[in-house]
Amino acid sequence: MMIKNNNTIMPLLIITFGVALQVFLTYKKVSPFLSLLIVAIVVGLLLGMNPVVLLGSIEKGVGSTLGGLALIICLGAVLGKLLESSGAIGQITSSLIKRFGEKHVQWAVLLTGFLVGLPLYYNAGFVILVPLVFSVAKRTGLPLLYIAIPTAASLSATHCFLPPHPGPVVLVNAFHADLGLTLVYGILIVIPTVIISGPFLGRLIKNIGSQANDTTHHKEQTESKEPPAVFSSFMIALMPVLLISFSVVVETFFKDESGWKKIVRFLGDPNIALLLSVLFAIYFFGLKRGENMTTIMRWLSEGITGIAMILLIITAGGVLKQVLIDSGTGDYITAFSSQWKVNPILFAWVITALLRVTLGSATVAGLTAAGIVAPLVISGQVSPELMVLSVGAGSIFGSHINDTGFWMFKEFFNLSLKETFMSWTVMETLMSVLGLIGVLVLQLFIQ
Repeated sequence: MMIKNNNTIMPLLIITFGVALQVFLTYKKVSPFLSLLIVAIVVGLLLGMNPVVLLGSIEKGVGSTLGGLALIICLGAVLGKLLESSGAIGQITSSLIKRFGEKHVQWAVLLTGFLVGLPLYYNAGFVILVPLVFSVAKRTGLPLLYIAIPTAASLSATHCFLPPHPGPVVLVNAFHADLGLTLVYGILIVIPTVIISGPFLGRLIKNIGSQANDTTHHKEQTESKEPPAVFSSFMIALMPVLLISFSVVVETFFKDESGWKKIVRFLGDPNIALLLSVLFAIYFFGLKRGENMTTIMRWLSEGITGIAMILLIITAGGVLKQVLIDSGTGDYITAFSSQWKVNPILFAWVITALLRVTLGSATVAGLTAAGIVAPLVISGQVSPELMVLSVGAGSIFGSHINDTGFWMFKEFFNLSLKETFMSWTVMETLMSVLGLIGVLVLQLFIQ
């Protein structure tokens, strides 16, 4: 432990400097992977860590971070790629649109975004669903944002609240939270959050922007083979969530240690649940449809390649977290929160929201905040699962011009800056605040 006096203001100044350095490097377009490593080393040295001890913290941060989430993230990426390349995503979306009909089309795209968002990362899911948004809006004659907002809201909510997405998984690992409980609590928060910030908000701001029109980069893709069956598309996409959630229910309501419970616990482990889903996807979406193993393994490789940089960024964030803990800053943060009697949930949300506004990236904001507030969890001041969700909620606050998601939404839907602020930024901010409220409400019943 490097910091001897918890009353000194110096640790806070050093952390503030580290955040400012991260903002500066982000502004200079330095990769978050490098910038987070640089910040971790600089902050560690300024906090008085011996260089040898600092190197040990870096190695420990890499090992502890990747050890708890590498398989989950890679298997989740592979599952998402198999669903996308096989046409299963298309089956899910077309089935929901047909089932709900044009009258309830908002709810159809909301559910579509949720189901697509569970196995796919936000950017991938967004690009895949943009043609659907244009197609539905053009066919029904409804305003574009009336359809786009529910879709984007459900994608964003699954991305920041629900495992096995990288952000929530990293936070689960950082706070030593139970992934299954985090998933269940997250779903409880996501449902009202996406309803309010999706269909309801979409109706309020539906006249912002233009109507749907023909654009060359929004054409539907056609599959060369017969798409997978609707039932298997839904079941395999939802399999990880169903297995993990069922395991949580069994653990909660059945206290015996019978053989069947051990089997359920094994199948509900996130790694096993995702592995089973991938194996089922390989058979039903690949082999059964006549795809050769070479093609299927190419899909697998593309899925993993797509998240290589995300893994590196997450690893660097884990290093920063470990440096802050090993330097003794954790005791200072804990004392600071206790002295000012700040609710740890609110404290974590505010820190993450400020980082999100300044850094732009939700993932980097969450990773940086995790290092700062992890001591509050370690000290037992708050439920680790609720802390995961609080940081997740803060990580989507106030998206603006330094966020790639802001520009994707603007350009794909041909909006002005003002229109993007009035739609995308309002939606993200509303979701963030609603997420915080949801966590605070859950805290009343859990603690």
